Amino acid sequence: MARYKDVNRNQSKMIPIDFESQILPGSFEHSLHYLIDNELDLSIFDNRYNNDETGAPAFNPAVLLKIILYAYSRGMTSSRKIEQACRENIIFMALSHDTQPHFTTIADFVSSMENQITALFRNVLLICYEMNLIGNDMFAIDGVKLPSNAAKEWSGTKWELKQKKKKLDKAVRSMLKHHRQADQQNQPINSTRREKENAAINKMKAKAKKLKEWLDDNDDKPGKSGPKKSNVTDNDSAKIKTSKGVIQGYDGVASVDSKCQIILHGEAFGEAQEQALLIPMVDATEQSLHAIEAKTEKRKSVKLTADSGFYNAHNIEALMKKGIDAYLPDIGFRQRDPRFNDVERYRARDKKERQIYQGRQTKQFIAADFHYDESTDTCTCPAGKKLYKSGRHKNLDGYEALHFKSPKSHCDPCALRQRCMRNPDKTRIRQVAIIVGRSKQFTPRPIDLMKQKIDTPEGRYQYSRRMGTVEPVFAHICSVLKLNRFSLRGKTKVDIQWKLYCMVHNLLKIHRYGIKPA
Repeated sequence: MARYKDVNRNQSKMIPIDFESQILPGSFEHSLHYLIDNELDLSIFDNRYNNDETGAPAFNPAVLLKIILYAYSRGMTSSRKIEQACRENIIFMALSHDTQPHFTTIADFVSSMENQITALFRNVLLICYEMNLIGNDMFAIDGVKLPSNAAKEWSGTKWELKQKKKKLDKAVRSMLKHHRQADQQNQPINSTRREKENAAINKMKAKAKKLKEWLDDNDDKPGKSGPKKSNVTDNDSAKIKTSKGVIQGYDGVASVDSKCQIILHGEAFGEAQEQALLIPMVDATEQSLHAIEAKTEKRKSVKLTADSGFYNAHNIEALMKKGIDAYLPDIGFRQRDPRFNDVERYRARDKKERQIYQGRQTKQFIAADFHYDESTDTCTCPAGKKLYKSGRHKNLDGYEALHFKSPKSHCDPCALRQRCMRNPDKTRIRQVAIIVGRSKQFTPRPIDLMKQKIDTPEGRYQYSRRMGTVEPVFAHICSVLKLNRFSLRGKTKVDIQWKLYCMVHNLLKIHRYGIKPA
């Protein structure tokens, strides 16, 4: 019968450890250790402390930066978990020199870096520039929407939040009334159920109190078309639509260089729409390039790409005034691409087949369903009836159009009336405008010039580079570095956390592309 050596797990062994030898050359922690000690200017943190004569010594910012950035590179954002790692993980012990900072020290250091984070980020960016990792050829700007440390159930306008408080107060009064009636009638009491109901009452009272305190101290967030939805927990965050539904969170926007995917500037915004974020990102990127002394003649030839979420007339005009060679597509640019000419044919056939299978009515008639005969200058409706000309529009959004109307005698008895009219009970006749060409009075606007530019082979090529430049950066931050939500509250703190993650991304690029620490 086989025999094995005895194993005793209830034993301990004291091992002398040299922390410096635990940071192995070639590892990311070794590059991080070298860069923070030798390349980064940490004197920017000196003004935070005023303990040269009195007070306890502070933790070295280099030590805190090492453990925080290394923790972020491992997907660890909780200050409590970072503190635990400094007690139990040998790499964190080595990076912190076994100082074991308390989690409150770590959390306070991160949340109070608003005056140092930009200079620190640009210091790392300068290292990237000196290593020739910034190409100054094409920048891509885009954003990733992430949840914040706040629930969307606590969002609404001031009126909506008042109504929510009234409902909570009403529910509490109803439950208390039910309890009083049961007590007066000497009904048997289920103690377990009564405890659960009392707990629910206390919970609703706490929610109502929280709402009242917020309503007394705050007002609606102003918006262009009315008040925006506020959030009781984190009023700087916003309700944002994503492919996975509506979230309460922030939009982490980044400006990325195409050569090695270095992030030139990152900033978090609590905005539901992205159009207003493009110009601030462009200005901040220019400031970053000025800060690292990038050459002006190179910067003038830089191309800028962004997706259709940033497309509007104001942004395009502002970029043209700045002299930036930008490529911003509108939402219909793919429909104009000759490579997708057959898409609508197959899409329409598939839609029609699904409508027949599901027994649904086909779509309403549009202008394309009306036949215009240029030789006779007449228009025929889908039912085969002729319409009469009612005028000409010489500048309809840059196009010249002919207007046609159908007589009541044709529309009233028509069997296709339900599909032809949006409101068949109210509308008597159908009118249609047929585009016959570009207007002679048309003067190209900046958005029209951008459409022409994006439809050229060069424009489509430059825009195709956007996805390969900026999307992998977000995939790296969200999937590899595991930033799936912001753990802090308030725009200032969330922006610090986003910049720290952007910094970790750049530091990993420096580590990968060959820094040679001594």
